Amino acid sequence: MIRLTINDQPIAAHPGQTLLLAAREHGIRVPTLCYHEALLPYGACRLCLVELVGPRGCRLVASCTYPCEDGLRVRTDSQAVLEARRAVVGLLLSTAGHLPLVRRLASELGAAAPRVSLAPDDCILCGLCVRACRELVGVGAISLANRGMDRRVATPFRVSSVDCIECATCVLICPTGAIRLEHIAHPRRSAHKWPSVYSRRACRLCEHDPPGPDFPDDYGELLGVSEAISNA
Repeated sequence: MIRLTINDQPIAAHPGQTLLLAAREHGIRVPTLCYHEALLPYGACRLCLVELVGPRGCRLVASCTYPCEDGLRVRTDSQAVLEARRAVVGLLLSTAGHLPLVRRLASELGAAAPRVSLAPDDCILCGLCVRACRELVGVGAISLANRGMDRRVATPFRVSSVDCIECATCVLICPTGAIRLEHIAHPRRSAHKWPSVYSRRACRLCEHDPPGPDFPDDYGELLGVSEAISNA
């Protein structure tokens, strides 16, 4: 067993156990957004930051990815930790302040409203849907595309993915409702964030309307490349 302290409380942890799991096992709450028990640790949202206290000073680490070590001194509620979490939630408020999940976290942490507001977006880029598709379903029909402000969940080349098996795992694991199922008439449909702008047929999962007659001439080549990559 590994011996450490969290908030001055002696903790016994198993080898390979992360700080997040050790804290939760002993009733110490650490908030998360991108963590899920069924998926590998990702460390994207930074909401689970905790403070390591050592002889050379203190530093913040993501508790969902940091392994327990003998003799560690950990704080989950220090001033530095709380300020870092408020900063994370403050950034989320700029685009996702309309979401109950984000509002609840902001209220809990005392995060202030951002000075700059951006276009509302239900997706918080936690990556849960992408990772679940790859790790649980074993398909990888969607991924995180682009960088910076253009970062988003999308299918390859924004084409209706031939790898999608319509399992709706992405719908079930999404924490904000950015992906949801809609029962309209006879077929099952989902509303999500990746448009199928290169597809003449409706997306098998979301049934986006196909483009009109002014669609670019290179459609066939683009779709062929996408399907060739998917079938490789």
